[in-house]
Amino acid sequence: MRETEFILNHSEILSLGKSLRRIEQKILKQNSSGGKSKIWFQGEEPYFDVFFEFEHTEIVWFQFTLRGKSLSWDRKKHELQTGTTNELSIYDASFYAASKTIEQDIKTDSEFIYLVKSILETRSEEVVFAKALELFN
Repeated sequence: MRETEFILNHSEILSLGKSLRRIEQKILKQNSSGGKSKIWFQGEEPYFDVFFEFEHTEIVWFQFTLRGKSLSWDRKKHELQTGTTNELSIYDASFYAASKTIEQDIKTDSEFIYLVKSILETRSEEVVFAKALELFN
């Protein structure tokens, strides 16, 4: 378990939220049958992205990664789960940037959950982020 090792002030949180840019949809493998779709946002900072998988208009899976930490939610489990990615592991010779792995935390990192929520709130006027914020209730 690794507790969040960084504290961000309000302006840093705003900057991270504003930096998220939607990635071109044709890059993502889509399953249009059954009403499933994926949305991917990348931030300006390395190792900062947000993925959403929707079934019609409802989120079925969500993953947020920042600085080697991860927060995910899956409709099957209905709980927020924190973890650590291998993205900052410079000694992993087999690392390929498009295939990060996540080791789930034994104890949920509540500070990281609060940070993620704060970043998402900077974009709460957008439907996709508003729906993600509902998962924190």
